[in-house]
Amino acid sequence: MQDVEARTIRKVSARLIPFLIVCYFIAYLDRVNVGFAAITMNKALGLTATMFGFGSGIFFLAYFLFEVPSNLFLDRFGARKWIARIMVSWGILSALMAFIPGIARATGFSAETTFYVVRALLGFAEAGFFPGIIFYLTLWFPSVYRGRIIGSFMAAIPLSTVIGAPISGRILGMDGVGGFDGWQWLFLIEALPAVLLGFVTYFYLTDRPTDAHWLTADERAWLSDRLDAERRQREAVHDLSVWQAIFNPRVWALSLVYFGAVACLYGVGFWLPQIIKAFGLSNAMTGWVTAIPYAVGAAFMIWYGRHSDAKAERKGHAAVALVIAAAGIAVSTLTGDPTLTVVAFTIGACGVFAVLPVFWTLPTAVLSGSAAAAGIAVINSIGNLAGFFGPYAMGWIKDATGSFTGGLLLIATLAVVGMVTVLVLGHDPALEKAPAARK
Repeated sequence: MQDVEARTIRKVSARLIPFLIVCYFIAYLDRVNVGFAAITMNKALGLTATMFGFGSGIFFLAYFLFEVPSNLFLDRFGARKWIARIMVSWGILSALMAFIPGIARATGFSAETTFYVVRALLGFAEAGFFPGIIFYLTLWFPSVYRGRIIGSFMAAIPLSTVIGAPISGRILGMDGVGGFDGWQWLFLIEALPAVLLGFVTYFYLTDRPTDAHWLTADERAWLSDRLDAERRQREAVHDLSVWQAIFNPRVWALSLVYFGAVACLYGVGFWLPQIIKAFGLSNAMTGWVTAIPYAVGAAFMIWYGRHSDAKAERKGHAAVALVIAAAGIAVSTLTGDPTLTVVAFTIGACGVFAVLPVFWTLPTAVLSGSAAAAGIAVINSIGNLAGFFGPYAMGWIKDATGSFTGGLLLIATLAVVGMVTVLVLGHDPALEKAPAARK
């Protein structure tokens, strides 16, 4: 039995995880490359820090509105078709960001309004991608493997900056090529892979283990039986309908925890290139330095997810990671030295990225089926409202005070609130054990 288990998990991991990492890499890059574009785009479009923060964050308001319906559509139509649709539509709209000046002239809208509208449409297009993937992974991996699997998948977040930041910095230097500014080329070049991968997704992904002809019969049987047994085990304790999952107090408490984590992720992420650029660096060097916290954070994230699985412990791991995130971000405000500032942000990045894979083991341990699709979407959509609140608060405080300090301290406080919530909420580790192994 152990042989078929190891063989099955190894095959499923090799088949799905590298491909999903690439997809999420492109998704996250298209979501946050506006932070690099802002280095020259804000001046070209006449955007203040508050305008940029609002426009960056409005993506998440639109994302919030369509998140739950999108995940339910995925459950109904299958991951292969729905994720492909998401990727093609967001790629097209991400490329549209390059044409904001032309759209503004053609419609009579201001560049500011056009920026807001295109960012909102991008949010609608991408809604459901991340929670859809988290739900999809629950259809393929037993609970005991999810910390390391989600950690590997979500490593695409920091890796998108590790690789994308230097590339973005170089692309910004393409001013005048083909009559476009560098920031316009940034959106055009980085949108194309999403469209191409969308078509590949349609033919590559398999919706459920029973359809996986690339597994042997005994591997399909073992995986289906194990996942069905875990589903029955969860439903014996928490048998929730879609609507019960949507309004479940635990789901909303987990949303608060995720809100704190996302506030750190995007509140800093959208502004970090501008913070580092203020050190007096070139655009290309800004890209390389920005990549440092993300490179270290990616390695720590993968190790932390595996450590959580090995210890079969979730609550404490999530709380400690949030404390590390809050401490690093808060300490970054205490020094004006560029090196120490980057070190502080690197420590904060370790905490921010480490909490993500551990956090997503908490709802997937108690939710299953359509209730999981709905509950995961609720948590992600409410949590991602911090993607609007964090960048907008940072921009507003920057314009009001001339400094990022107040915004960074606010974000660190939200991480502490998340830490307290996860400790109070608790977690039943028995729900993650293989049913046959329980006494």
